[in-house]
Amino acid sequence: MDHHTPGERVRSARKRRGMTQRELAVAAGLALITVKKIEQGVYGSMRLETVRRLAVALGVPTSALNGDEPDAPVPAPDSAQRWEPVRRAIDGEHGEEPAEEPTLEGLRSAFEAVMLLLDGRLAETGTVLPGLLRDADALAALAPALRGNAVLTLRSHIRQVAGALMLHVWQFAAAERAFDLALEDASDPLTAASVTEERCWGLIRQGRLAETRELAFRWADDTEPKVSRASREELAAWGRLLVRASAAAIRDNRPDEAQAALRLARMAALGARRDFLLPYSPWHVFGPGPVAVTMAEHAAIEGRPEPVLAISQRLEGTRVMRFAPSCRLDVAQAQAMLRHDQEAVGVLQELRAERPEWLAHQRHAADILQMMIRRRRSLTAEMRELADAVSLPL
Repeated sequence: MDHHTPGERVRSARKRRGMTQRELAVAAGLALITVKKIEQGVYGSMRLETVRRLAVALGVPTSALNGDEPDAPVPAPDSAQRWEPVRRAIDGEHGEEPAEEPTLEGLRSAFEAVMLLLDGRLAETGTVLPGLLRDADALAALAPALRGNAVLTLRSHIRQVAGALMLHVWQFAAAERAFDLALEDASDPLTAASVTEERCWGLIRQGRLAETRELAFRWADDTEPKVSRASREELAAWGRLLVRASAAAIRDNRPDEAQAALRLARMAALGARRDFLLPYSPWHVFGPGPVAVTMAEHAAIEGRPEPVLAISQRLEGTRVMRFAPSCRLDVAQAQAMLRHDQEAVGVLQELRAERPEWLAHQRHAADILQMMIRRRRSLTAEMRELADAVSLPL
């Protein structure tokens, strides 16, 4: 079936199940016209969640329907040009070199500042990263006695952050290149696992679910520690890969596989005892809190709003919620599913105030707004503003 379009795959699976288009629409919770347009190939790009709802209704893996098509919004016409300096710097095209040679201490200090910028300030991160990548390349090119593992590890971190930024703004080819280079620089297993885990997030964002599951489970198997004797850093590397595996599995309509992976991730989190910043990936947190965030995500994907709200209430005020804005989108979705539109809009407004650039790149936010807009006769001023902020199509 690989040569079929997603619409042809849906039609073929529906016929195999002996369902009419109307029956499929009801089972998937979609409008009949939507199912018809999907099968006719005139619907356009499908949201991954829409594909998953069809897959659940048809009893097949999500990846059997979507063919690993990207789950991305249509990029702005100038998007690639806007991020071209970062892409060129990832590829080592730096142009004029500064007169001064960089130092390891100076590069570390500058990188720590960039990690703070990555927390929602995407344009500013993109402005600073080319210089960081240039200095990292220059430092690594110095005499062998000066480069050492510390320089390569730091450059791996910088390249990984560059890849993460490119994923945020849907520049997938540049992200893949950054992760390839970061993995080459990784001088220890934990840093390598961190690069792979970040790459898995990018594959999920592209809808490449089967590939994500294979990669995450393979690396999780390779990094699985002796739990009774493992350090919390080793447990975190293993646990984060399992979190990504579970995220891909739940989206691929493999709930048993997702739950099994999440149980192991919870075991790793309990072994770590508390949430902590990863020394080999210091812009990430692991522990019971992040795993609970993943549990909320699973519930949101499965259409169970009550657990999402219960988990978010338990985590309210904790540091992990600051590092997990996507969980707050899950909260907004849960409120919208319960028809608590005012509460859902309030969450989206908070995210817009705190992370306007980040929110603008979240297709999930647009879907939540669309859910509310479709059932209303008129929109509030806040809804209209949010629709413009996330570039919701008319």
